[in-house]
Amino acid sequence: MISSNRAFGALGEKYAAGYLKKKGYKILEKNYRNKLGEIDLIARDGAEIVFVEVKTRSVKPYLDGRYAVDRRKQFHIMRTASFYLASKRCTLQPRFDIIETEIDRGTEKLVRIEHFENAFSQTEDYARF
Repeated sequence: MISSNRAFGALGEKYAAGYLKKKGYKILEKNYRNKLGEIDLIARDGAEIVFVEVKTRSVKPYLDGRYAVDRRKQFHIMRTASFYLASKRCTLQPRFDIIETEIDRGTEKLVRIEHFENAFSQTEDYARF
């Protein structure tokens, strides 16, 4: 049984990375950090580079994880992504996704995974669900 929230979140990110690989994405970075922030997963999907925020919850959460990615969090992710794109001289089209994982803390088994592609962008004020 996972007791720390950090280990619980890491397990959710592991499930999310496996999910993306099965969908044909290429994982480029895990837990990418720079001076501006952190992005859980960075992947390539065809001609797009995908910046993924993973939200992990216990079974039957009070509030779905995607709602925790508010405007402030979106801003930090986009700013961190911009730095990444500039430093790598990447010309792929950026996309911002959210993946929710729901895990049973006792068994550490994945109960549900939901992928919100293009959940938010720099031209919008609020995330789309």
